[in-house]
Amino acid sequence: MRVHVVSDVHGNAEALARAGDGADALVVLGDLVDFVDYHDHGRGILGRVFGAEKVGVFARLRRERMGAETVRYIRSLWDSLDDAAAVVREAVLEQYTELFAAMSAPTYATPGNVDSPELWPRFVRDGVHVLDGEAAEIGGLRFGFVGGALIAPGFVRRPGSPWYPYLRTEEEFGAALAGLGPVDVLCTHIPPAVAELTYDVVARRPEWGSASLLGAIHRDRPRWSVFGHVHQPMARRVRVGWTECVNVGHFQRSGTPHVLRW
Repeated sequence: MRVHVVSDVHGNAEALARAGDGADALVVLGDLVDFVDYHDHGRGILGRVFGAEKVGVFARLRRERMGAETVRYIRSLWDSLDDAAAVVREAVLEQYTELFAAMSAPTYATPGNVDSPELWPRFVRDGVHVLDGEAAEIGGLRFGFVGGALIAPGFVRRPGSPWYPYLRTEEEFGAALAGLGPVDVLCTHIPPAVAELTYDVVARRPEWGSASLLGAIHRDRPRWSVFGHVHQPMARRVRVGWTECVNVGHFQRSGTPHVLRW
């Protein structure tokens, strides 16, 4: 069996259409949407709505870790629109229409934090499966899927925000993992809480990894744990006991899937 695994697609439908070539199945680990394109400020939803110059300001504030100023700035952009939620929803649906159409069959997909999972069921079709807190058999192995990312301490959802990332508490994430039962391959958007896997060497900061996921790896000893989320990790592979933990790469930029063979 040969399975191709991708994550952090961020709008790269052209490469996604080729991602399943030569594979028995394609696994997609989320972040389909290109919300903020930090490489090309004119692309992505923010670039389309507000233009490259304003997105450039936003990107600089985030890069300089100007937390409160970044929040004020993005709120001022949203407040400049008559119906920001409708604008975002239209843009997200437009991207999903193109991205799901690019998926080859069979595809097994779980959402990332930069996704709107409530919209995914409308794009399910023959051979394209959406799973979150569920398992599927692929080539005789049991694959378990848990999507989303973790809520950072102190994060507060702004009432009436035009868009919310897909975030869950560690307890919610752990409950979804426990509901899978033992699996051969753990498929998540975020990594386990292992320093080498969570630290982004370009952003120079750690992302949130899951302690529950690390616990499930120790407990159930799956063959593989595959994930994305951290675009430039300190290490792409780390072995935890019996399990090979693999960051499958930033697919928007690489266009190359990770390959599982057995």
